[in-house]
Parts: sequence; C-alpha cells; structure tokens
Amino acid sequence: MAANSELLELLHRIHRQLADLRERQERGPRQVKAREANAGKLDAELHAAQDAVKQAKVAADRKQLDLKASENRIAEWKVKLNSCNSNKEYQTMIEQIAAAEMAGSVLADEILEVLEKTDHLESSVVEVKGRLEVAKNDLSKFRDSVAQEGQSIAGDIARLEKELIEAEKRLPAEFREDYRRVIRAKGAEGMARMESGVCEGCGQQVTLNMQNHLLLGKPVFCTACGRLLYTAER
Repeated sequence: MAANSELLELLHRIHRQLADLRERQERGPRQVKAREANAGKLDAELHAAQDAVKQAKVAADRKQLDLKASENRIAEWKVKLNSCNSNKEYQTMIEQIAAAEMAGSVLADEILEVLEKTDHLESSVVEVKGRLEVAKNDLSKFRDSVAQEGQSIAGDIARLEKELIEAEKRLPAEFREDYRRVIRAKGAEGMARMESGVCEGCGQQVTLNMQNHLLLGKPVFCTACGRLLYTAER
C-alpha cells in the first residue's frame, strides 16, 4: 500500500510537470504571435502616417499652385489698369485686385498651416519608425529565445513522458483503468493528495471509510471533485 501511495504521488508529480511544460510550450508561440501583431499594427500605423504626409504635401502643392495662379492674375490686372477706358472700369478692376489679394492672403495662411502640419506629421513618421524598429528587434530576439526554450522544453517533455510510461507500468491492475479514465478526463487535475483527511484538490473532508480504503491501497475518488486520491508519504 505504501508503494501505491508513493507511486501515485510520483505519477501526479510527473503529470503536473508535463502540464506545466506543455503550457509553457504553447505559451511561447502565443506570445510570439502577440508581438507579431503589435509589430503589424505599428507597420500599419507607419504607412498611415506616411500617407498622411503625402496627402499634406499634395494639398500644400495644390494651394501653392493656386496662389501662384492668383498672383499672376493680379499682376495681369495691374498691367491692365493703365488701359481702362473709364473710371468705373478702373474702380471695378481695383476692387477685383483687392479681393484677389485678400483671397491670396488667406490662401498663404492656409499654406503655412499645411506646411506646419506636414512638419508635425513627418515627426510622427520618425517616431513611429523608431517604435517599429524597437518592436521588430524585440520580436526577433524573443522569437529566438522561444525557439531555444522550445527545444529545451521538448527535451524535458520527452524525458518525463518516458518516466511516466515506466511509472504507469508499476500500477496495480485494479488501479489502471480508474487511473487512465480520470487522467483522460482531467489530466494533471485528475489526482490529488489527501492530507490530514482533506482532499488538497478541493479542500473537502474525506470520509473515514474512504480513508480506510486508501490505506488498503484501493482506488478512491473525492466525492466533491472526482480526483483520484492518494495519501501523503511520511
């Protein structure tokens, strides 16, 4: 019976270690994907910032062309002032020039605003590029780290799986089916130690009758959580 308790405790330890290793084995690639997603978002942010700069420059160029065209028209109108045939025509031309100059002043202010916006957007591009570079470097280093750790974990899993197979061979016949059934259903959570008459898996009291069955080396399951119980070795 003592051997059974020791064996069940060994099996439980191996299952818990395997569960932990497999979770770490799966966690690494998940974390890599999370970092890849972050780098992808930064890359999209960079492209959006670069597009915004292009659009701002196009807008500035268009407004500068409009301003140049307006300045050329004003220059032409000023030349025509000397050829006006009447005072009314002259006054109309003066008003037209004044309105065009006012519009040109507004347009010049708009051009200045767009150029300032472009400078700000270009600064944003530089900032996002920096963050993207950091993210890519972090991703590369982390991917290498996960790959190295993955190899180590795979080796530990293979070793523990061999230990598990050898340990399971030592199970008494009356234990095997019950043990396999609960492990298939619950994995490492399918077993628990009984300490001071209490199931350590759920904290429920184990009946005296069940405790006696444990001492006799019979398979006993916690009535509260369904775990296969074993006694603590002293």
